[in-house]
Amino acid sequence: MSGLRVVAASFVVPGPSGVAIRDSLKGLTVQDENVLRLVGGLLGSLASRDLQARCAAGLDHDGDQWARRKRVLTAQSSSRWAGSITKATHDQWALARRGQLAHMQALQAGVDAIAYRLSLPIGAKGCGGRPGGYRSRQEWFAKSRRLHLLEDRLEKARAQWQAGRVRVVRGGKRLLRARHNLQAANMTESGWRGRWEAERWFCQADGESGKRYGNETIRVGPDGEVSIKLPAPLAHLANASHGRYVLACRVGFRHRGEQWADRVCANRAVAYRIHYDVGRDRWYLTASWRNPQVQMVPLEAARAKGLVGVDMNADHLAAWRLDAHGSPVGAPRRFDYDLTGSAPHRDAQVRHALIRLLHWARRHHLAIAIEDLDFTAEKTREKHGRRKRFRRLISGMPTARLRARLVSMAAELGIPLIAVDPAYTSRWGAQYWQEPLTTTTRTTTRHEAAAVAIGRRALGHPVRRRTAPPPVHRSDEQGHRTVRAASGVPGREGTRPRVPGPRTRSVGAGRGAKAGDQRAHNRSGHAAEYEPWHQDSLPLSLQERYSYRLPPQEGRT
Repeated sequence: MSGLRVVAASFVVPGPSGVAIRDSLKGLTVQDENVLRLVGGLLGSLASRDLQARCAAGLDHDGDQWARRKRVLTAQSSSRWAGSITKATHDQWALARRGQLAHMQALQAGVDAIAYRLSLPIGAKGCGGRPGGYRSRQEWFAKSRRLHLLEDRLEKARAQWQAGRVRVVRGGKRLLRARHNLQAANMTESGWRGRWEAERWFCQADGESGKRYGNETIRVGPDGEVSIKLPAPLAHLANASHGRYVLACRVGFRHRGEQWADRVCANRAVAYRIHYDVGRDRWYLTASWRNPQVQMVPLEAARAKGLVGVDMNADHLAAWRLDAHGSPVGAPRRFDYDLTGSAPHRDAQVRHALIRLLHWARRHHLAIAIEDLDFTAEKTREKHGRRKRFRRLISGMPTARLRARLVSMAAELGIPLIAVDPAYTSRWGAQYWQEPLTTTTRTTTRHEAAAVAIGRRALGHPVRRRTAPPPVHRSDEQGHRTVRAASGVPGREGTRPRVPGPRTRSVGAGRGAKAGDQRAHNRSGHAAEYEPWHQDSLPLSLQERYSYRLPPQEGRT
């Protein structure tokens, strides 16, 4: 049995399920900001209490408890605010459960890796892609202690999972830990307090189809007017009818503004969220809605004209265009980005690289093939051991962000996206394509060869290329080609079909109609393949020339 794992089939990536756009609230008055702070603080305290009640219920939560929680919140705010708070609480609890499951899987992977390496002799070499034993007895002893630590953590995590007990921090665990070391976080106590309170505010409302402008709680009209339905304790601050407060500013979404306007005018559901950025001292309004289910492009249709194979790396995207037969066309392309600096800078770098890639693919009307990457299990230090630089490199690659960005941007431009299994693409690409694609004027890199391997896998072709043996002679001593037709392919032993048209440059366009009929050519000895051969008689001139040289018949005895 081969030690290679089974390669999963390629598939067309579905488009994003939702859309989110954002615009800043410019021109707010002091009264507007005070009202927004009061609304966010009041609803944030209600959301914290509701989350505490939901976490205390655990797995015993049912519909009756949800109804009781909503009735309590309704008395302190409104029915629609209560519905938004309970929905956000359920989503946050479910997210914590998924994170808890991922943490258990990471702990289990670490336990399995350490247990396997401890079972090997000290200094044993790895084989088959698996690591070997530890280098020294000191390292073996340290890892054995770490194994007990991970097993203890795993046991506690499993106990919490079975009991349905999760740990959630409204405002973020990272910001909470920064409170204990403000100097390292480059923050002051007052600055941290303002950011902590802003992160715990709650001012978001779910959309309602059929209602005016798609939302009754936070309403945004086609002209950009923003009005908020104030909670019951703050109803005295209303400056409009029916307990509403209208902001002095106007919003106008530049990105997808036409789509948003169509939904608002048709009274289709649009969810809104108002939040405050402490660092920029700005208020923002985010609008979101769900996309309708659309029919995806079939895989065969996406492969019809060829595609672009893309290999993602730590600092660039390596791309190469392939035709429908899996052959590289033209020269490879490289789209660089810089992942150092702040998070907005890294996100902008990734977005600009993807824009260049998508525009290049759209000019040639091609699909894009990319690896279905998931480095969740590859980031653990138990898998790569002392290779800290490699672990840091993998951890710094924004695989999830790049995948989400690429899916949404490709769907907007109408470019099909094909995901392939990443198994052995870099290794086989370098083995079979790096040297053949290297010329005297261009050196093919390992990443560019991997892009070819990714594209061939997306097209349904094997990664290995068809190469002939060295042309020493015509016997079978050199062996067969590296890739041959399967035994069940009809006509595999026959000759290749002839391509119609002229075979030499001397034949003009439209000529060579009888190129396939070898009898039509005046070639010496060719007719013998089809007709019997006869000896022609000598000409008369030659007969007269040689007749006198013969001895007379009567002189012979």
